[in-house]
Amino acid sequence: ANLVLHQTVERIHVGKKYGDIPRGIFVVRGENVVLLGEIDLEKESDTPLQQVSIEEILEEQRVELQAKQESEKLKVQALKERGLSVPRADTLDEY
Repeated sequence: ANLVLHQTVERIHVGKKYGDIPRGIFVVRGENVVLLGEIDLEKESDTPLQQVSIEEILEEQRVELQAKQESEKLKVQALKERGLSVPRADTLDEY
């Protein structure tokens, strides 16, 4: 069965912080649904995570992604110096 979700929110987690981005109405094809559940609002308020603004969580997400990319670049450089090469994921065949 297809789902129509109203007042949806995208929650982004970075470390111990999270931010909610309102997304509105979503229609999800039934074949894409793997799991459906309900959020227990009482348990959600007991979480040790800190809610921050959308701007702050997006900035932290950008910084985390940038650090991950830099780490990957250093790893590839170290492998090149040792005469090894790692194929990039976007150049691999899907077969």
